[in-house]
Amino acid sequence: MNVRIYVGNLPFKTTDAELRKLFESYGEVESADVIRYKGSGRSKGYAFVLINEEASDKAVAELNENEYEGRMLKVRVAKPRENFPRKPDQDSNDMKSMRIGID
Repeated sequence: MNVRIYVGNLPFKTTDAELRKLFESYGEVESADVIRYKGSGRSKGYAFVLINEEASDKAVAELNENEYEGRMLKVRVAKPRENFPRKPDQDSNDMKSMRIGID
């Protein structure tokens, strides 16, 4: 099973490939996505990495509060957010979260 990891305080020039390379030393990376503004394509300074469960704990422990290209990374296991944005569930009147974030 894979775990989604939040990576914050990234240098704005970091690419998906560089992020993938950073995490591949800990285990198999399924995806590494730097989040970008839709209009300009500029990085928002954070990303999400999908990595195997066995490697996720070690990656979080070793990379959190560690310097990367002059910036102190914030690395956490991403957890589903229950508060934003909300969209109606098609099967009922309940609202469901569509966003992943950290606590």
